[in-house]
Amino acid sequence: MKIAQIAPLIESVPPRLYGGTERIVSYLTEELVALGHDVTLFASGDSITAANLVACVPNALRLEASVIDPIPYYMLMLDRVRRRAAEFDILHFHIDQYQFPLFRPIAHRTVTTLHGRQDLPDLVPLYLGFDDMPLVSISNDQRRPVPNANFAETVYHGLPIDLHCPMETRGDYVAFLGRISPEKRPDRAIAIARALGIPLKIAAKVDRADEAYFRTKIEPLLDGPGVEFIGEINEHQKGQFLGEAQALLFPVDWPEPFGLSMIEAMACGTPVLAFRCGSVPEIVDEGVTGAIVDTMEEAIAALPRVIALDRKKVRQRFEQRFSATRMAKDYVGVYRSLLGSSKSVDAANRDSRRHSGNGKDAIILRPLA
Repeated sequence: MKIAQIAPLIESVPPRLYGGTERIVSYLTEELVALGHDVTLFASGDSITAANLVACVPNALRLEASVIDPIPYYMLMLDRVRRRAAEFDILHFHIDQYQFPLFRPIAHRTVTTLHGRQDLPDLVPLYLGFDDMPLVSISNDQRRPVPNANFAETVYHGLPIDLHCPMETRGDYVAFLGRISPEKRPDRAIAIARALGIPLKIAAKVDRADEAYFRTKIEPLLDGPGVEFIGEINEHQKGQFLGEAQALLFPVDWPEPFGLSMIEAMACGTPVLAFRCGSVPEIVDEGVTGAIVDTMEEAIAALPRVIALDRKKVRQRFEQRFSATRMAKDYVGVYRSLLGSSKSVDAANRDSRRHSGNGKDAIILRPLA
């Protein structure tokens, strides 16, 4: 199968440091290549892949200080994809909804994975207006705000089996990994760890939009005992950071679409203490890979039980549910289902043209030139 993967341009594929969507695009792309598919990746030029790379910008936009508005670069990339669209069986987009108007004539040969939150009211009319664009959700909960959108499937994220492994040695700390922002609630992580007298290490990115929150709400908390702020870490550092942690704290306070750090911890055999928000109940298996709580009091009481969970069983459950191979095969199933449906549409169009004589009033779906 000839597959186009269209990635965000903010980070490289894979990203050098933080970048959940770009990381998943990388794992998916490499696994599809390993499965024997002909894959082309549209991404930044500093991306690394076994697929055919089409460099749409020289470097990840986040690394370019001169870039103020990323949208013009996405417009240029989409025009490039449009001109080559006929080369592919399926075009898989990971860039929100920018492509909807341009690729609607070949909607049946496209799929868009939604990587972000969907509880924004402006998305409701958008999906109603483009109800023929097939979508993939990364959790069932992600669909709740837009239940009438054209979802083809839910496909959970996956990681390469050998990316992270359980560590033989364990530290004395619990971990917070990801992004410093109000919805990720690092303040909760600090309070939970301090309540139990357990050291906390925070490995997290601070976006420009969250710098004020970090300075005013989180930085003052770092002055107290038992909390170490590490900053952003790369993939290699992440394995050791999570693998030596007694548990991952995931105290989110928003409709989390997936939560990649949860399965990254599980890959290391590290259990997860998470708040019941968004996808969390779909990802954490209670009493096996972690615990799900609703309040700070429950979190403080549950953490010792989470730390005591069998780390071998945590890793086993990760292998069963969240491998990149499983993710790639699920997406191939989506592609084949969409292409099978498109054959039915094409047959209906041919039949319509036969019955309408000259076919002037028939709707014909054509690949873009």
